[in-house]
Amino acid sequence: MTDIFEQVEEELRSDRYKRLARTWLPVVGGILVLALIAALGWWGWQSYEDSRAAKASVAYERGIEALQTNDLAAAESAFSEAEREGNGAYKSMALAQRAGLALAANRVDEAIELLDQSAKAVGDPLLSDPSAFKAALLVMDTDATYEEIEGRLTPLTREGRPMRAEALEALAMAQLQFGKNTEARATFVQLQLGQAVPDTVRQRAQAAVAMIDGGTLGSLSDTLDAQKAPPVVVSPEDQAAVPGASGPPQAAPAE
Repeated sequence: MTDIFEQVEEELRSDRYKRLARTWLPVVGGILVLALIAALGWWGWQSYEDSRAAKASVAYERGIEALQTNDLAAAESAFSEAEREGNGAYKSMALAQRAGLALAANRVDEAIELLDQSAKAVGDPLLSDPSAFKAALLVMDTDATYEEIEGRLTPLTREGRPMRAEALEALAMAQLQFGKNTEARATFVQLQLGQAVPDTVRQRAQAAVAMIDGGTLGSLSDTLDAQKAPPVVVSPEDQAAVPGASGPPQAAPAE
């Protein structure tokens, strides 16, 4: 009787295992197939990205070589190819190089746009912040408002950003440029007391604070406007009306 009971129990277990196998084997098999497809897809994507990075690297190096021979057309073509093929670092660097070429050709607006794209092409601040900082400096030389300049520089002044000290100094200069001397002094003091500030930047900040406190550094806006103003041309008639200026300067008599 014991053998019969054991045989029945074994058959019941066998039937239960078969039912479990029929139920779960397709599920497990499907999961394994999906995992295999995902692994192959990831491998394929990585291979594709590595191939693009290699092409971008070659194109970027070709652009650098073209710059060294002053072949600007070839450099632009090579950096454009590196931008198309690259992702992340190479794309950002290629866009920054194209911005330099645009600036050399006095295409300031295009250079700013390319630098903005360079900053957005990569998530690492070590690569993105220099491009964003250069774009902000170029914008400072345009008719941009203080709010626009401040909006570009402020994110770069946060703790831990690689261009923090330089961005703070540029922000202080922008504040002076727009007559915000009190705010500029506070920013310069922040540079004086800040950590990890280069000595040259700290020294310039100290000098600026001393000049503001001494009243020898007023608003930069008047100075900048004077620099941008066209030169005054004095007509011969006006020159003749000035005593002692009726004619061209005379050479000193020979000894």
